[in-house]
Amino acid sequence: MPLAPGIAGLQRRLLVPLLLALLFTVAISVVVNQRSAGDAALEQDQRLLRLLPLMSGSVVKSPTARRPDNEGPTPNLDDPRAGILVLLAPPLVEFLEGAQEAAGYGVLNALGERLSGDAWLPVVLPSSNEPEFQSLEHSGMTYRLVAQRVQTDAGEVVVMLAAATDGRQRWLQNVLERVLLPNLLLFFVAAGLLLWGVNRALRPLMELRQAVENRSPRDLSPIEVRSAPLEVRPLVEALNRLFDLVNAQTQAQRRFVADAAHQLRTPLAGVQAQVEAWAQAARQLDGRDAVSLPVDQVRRLRDAARRTSQLANQLLALSRTDTLRLDDQPPEQIDLEAMCEDVLAQQLDAAAAKSIDIGLQTVPTQTRGQGWLLRELLINLVDNAIKYTPAGGRVTIRCGADSPRQVWLEVEDNGPGIAPSERGRVLQRFYRVPGTQGEGNGLGLAIADGIARAHGTQLQFDVGSGGVGLRVRVSFQSAMA
Repeated sequence: MPLAPGIAGLQRRLLVPLLLALLFTVAISVVVNQRSAGDAALEQDQRLLRLLPLMSGSVVKSPTARRPDNEGPTPNLDDPRAGILVLLAPPLVEFLEGAQEAAGYGVLNALGERLSGDAWLPVVLPSSNEPEFQSLEHSGMTYRLVAQRVQTDAGEVVVMLAAATDGRQRWLQNVLERVLLPNLLLFFVAAGLLLWGVNRALRPLMELRQAVENRSPRDLSPIEVRSAPLEVRPLVEALNRLFDLVNAQTQAQRRFVADAAHQLRTPLAGVQAQVEAWAQAARQLDGRDAVSLPVDQVRRLRDAARRTSQLANQLLALSRTDTLRLDDQPPEQIDLEAMCEDVLAQQLDAAAAKSIDIGLQTVPTQTRGQGWLLRELLINLVDNAIKYTPAGGRVTIRCGADSPRQVWLEVEDNGPGIAPSERGRVLQRFYRVPGTQGEGNGLGLAIADGIARAHGTQLQFDVGSGGVGLRVRVSFQSAMA
């Protein structure tokens, strides 16, 4: 499930510090390992320096050095090339033969000729009497070697000691093998576990977001607190309090509109009846008593009374639509063909007053919903078509089916139509297209759209037959689906 921006930001806030802490731990391990390698190398150098005097003391002249055939004079023992004896002290033997490390030694004369020791050691001639260190590779191993010029019974010689595993040279390999690779593996495993854990921990928040997001704007019922985590419950409780306040305010506004509209209906109906009687009397007088009963003023008063009465009825219908929750009311099976016939009969007088040809094209179709609401929807669509269609025009009411699973209602006229750029705005309350002729309050389509959305659908606008007028269709799920 994709995360919302807010959830994703919280996830980053949790993951980034944890992953940075892991990286910091790896870096600390590298530094500690490097320092340990340096300490080990220093300790190894100190050990070689401690063994170097023993190596110097182990080199003596061979007092019985003679020619192989034991003939001739005894060699000059002061000659640096004379034979020597290397009598290794026990610590040196232990160092050279230790099972845990490879080691070697070498003895050179002042000219760099090898007198004794391992042949693989290089020739090193220190420039002073101070010990000199260097690192070398042999047989795939790194050695630390120390060499020093010393005075022995055999004269001036160069003694050398070498030990494997130079910590300074191999620390990077050790870090790679013992620190970086294990910690890198640990990092990815921990990152995966952290990501899984954070997602699991944030799942209640994502479910809460989804529940709020899927709510209808009219649904202000409280959110279940017990299903939320303890840390989120104060937020849920605050939201519920906000919902209560908004719901109370909204209900108060709706009650005011509904009560005002309802209270206005009775006096407006009386006024309209009285004005209609005056208008009837004015027609009968036919101008013979214009002073006592001005016909034009009576007609204007009649039209104003009709508009005001219709506005009150529309406000009442709008208020009922706003408070509608279909989930609280069981759906009914509705015969759309019969509904179209009833609405046609109801609108015949209004159409006849403008000489509008109002017709019906239906097939037997049924859907499920609230019958009185769908009837109100159709009445508003037909009334809107009659109002804005010029005298002598045409209005057609239709119902049909696109498939066994989908049915529709449709109202078409040959009036001025609605430009595509205005089709979204005409659904706003009290909005009328600029320049529109005819009477209206800008509520008919808004009421129809609210009822359609309450039934899970919406108004669909198109141009009428022949490219003239307007066709409004509303599709529903068939009662047979």
